[in-house]
Amino acid sequence: MNRNFALLYRPKSLDDFIGQEHLLGKSAPLRALMEQESLQHSFFYGPPGVGKTTLARIIANKLDRPFYELNATTLKIDELRSIFKQYSQALQKPLIFIDEVHRLTKTQQEVLLPFMERYDALIIGASTENPYFSLTAAMRSRSLLFEFKPFTTDHLKIMLEKVTSNEALTLSEDAKQYLLDSSGGDMRAMLNLLDAASSINSTIEVETLKQLRPVSFHDSSNSSDTHYNLISAMIKSMRGSDIDAALYYMARLIVGGEPPEFIARRMVIFASEDIGNANPNALGIAVDTMTAVSRIGYPEARIILSQCLVYLTSSPKSNAAYTAINKAIKCVEQGELLPVPEHLQSPLHKGYLYPHDFGGWVKQEYLTKPLNFYKSKGMAFEKRLDEWIEKITRRERS
Repeated sequence: MNRNFALLYRPKSLDDFIGQEHLLGKSAPLRALMEQESLQHSFFYGPPGVGKTTLARIIANKLDRPFYELNATTLKIDELRSIFKQYSQALQKPLIFIDEVHRLTKTQQEVLLPFMERYDALIIGASTENPYFSLTAAMRSRSLLFEFKPFTTDHLKIMLEKVTSNEALTLSEDAKQYLLDSSGGDMRAMLNLLDAASSINSTIEVETLKQLRPVSFHDSSNSSDTHYNLISAMIKSMRGSDIDAALYYMARLIVGGEPPEFIARRMVIFASEDIGNANPNALGIAVDTMTAVSRIGYPEARIILSQCLVYLTSSPKSNAAYTAINKAIKCVEQGELLPVPEHLQSPLHKGYLYPHDFGGWVKQEYLTKPLNFYKSKGMAFEKRLDEWIEKITRRERS
């Protein structure tokens, strides 16, 4: 009989919680805030099935607060206002957990801001997307951000052994390994597959599991280290212009169930970091790839990813733009804060020389002190850009 293992074995306290040691270990910051009851508004982000919702429930229980669990996809503003009004005069404010928080509209986020500012409730959100990109700056500035990582094989194994022992299940070694490997660090995915298989027979064979789940979920391996090693190897192979090696590591990621969006995002970064203006078309193609795979998904997304990978790997490489911005940021961080020349300030100053009135370029001061960050490598189209800037400025220098 199906007993819903994911719910039945959901941890009820920190002592039962498995994994996320970087957040919940003995000296970890999130655990310290919880134990001191000093937790601020927080957003948990990471892949599915890694304990984000579970931890929010544990926090609510530990703080002994009224708990409201909402989902951003169905959340109504009036619902939020009603909760805040109910506790407006209460000494104990509620904990409001919002799942899929990246789906909050800008209006919904703006409604939350004043309540967050006054701490009319403790807000905890969960998302599979990085809140740096999905939430407004105002929301982020009022919150702490915590990244959850996929469970490792050891984490999954602890739970698997606990459930199989308690439920009197028998697993072949192949079945056990398949459960661990194919779940991609997602505890819920592993327990759901085990749950389904146990409803068929208490003795579980790998053939049954493969029929229920033909391909792996989420991450590319049962180990976060392997996950990052594979994507690192793919990028380094692309950087080294080795198409076959890059395709092999991509294949490992795809077969392991790596979301196509993740692979595409890494290729977008690669297009700017490693190709840059040596082939400026690369960034557009990578962005188009990211858009396409987000709408299409597997199995067809593999073709789009492959096409993009071959193009990027074959492109001339230059990290000149990447190196330049790193130098500029380091300069600012080290305290080089130059005043903006008066003629460049807003509103438009009478001393500003409008380049278009001078044929496209005119000599004038843009920095109060000479700085040099960008050094072209003269690679492919970068050489054309060098010729353009030389031609643009040549008239004044000659």
